[in-house]
Amino acid sequence: MPEITHTLETSLYVADLDRSEAFYRRFCGFTTMLRDGRMCAMAVPGRHVLLLFRRGGSAQASPSPAGDIPGHDAQGIQHLCFGIPADSFDEWAAHLAAEGVAIESRLVWPKGGRSLYFRDPDGHSLEVATPGLWMNDPL
Repeated sequence: MPEITHTLETSLYVADLDRSEAFYRRFCGFTTMLRDGRMCAMAVPGRHVLLLFRRGGSAQASPSPAGDIPGHDAQGIQHLCFGIPADSFDEWAAHLAAEGVAIESRLVWPKGGRSLYFRDPDGHSLEVATPGLWMNDPL
């Protein structure tokens, strides 16, 4: 079987691109790589890209210089988890509090990983987690 090396892009579908871009820029420190009326591509450390799509804005195929991108869209509450260093857990809890973002849940996983759950402006469930959450994410 051909090898897959990593997840490159993750998408969220949002009501207001400006609001969501500002949230992820301010809260996570992500930088914008590409922006148009239907989407915003943000650089996430570790060769990952967070794509913010305006809900309904990509339901039809989108032409690009490389060819047509097939249509896609989503409704409802989505989930993303960002990995954080083990020693930054308390710093993240303080950062959330300083930004006025409510912590919805705190978890300690059986392998020792810890997670904080909270919401973005569209109500998507976000998580930051230390190593030790999954068997392929060692402590």
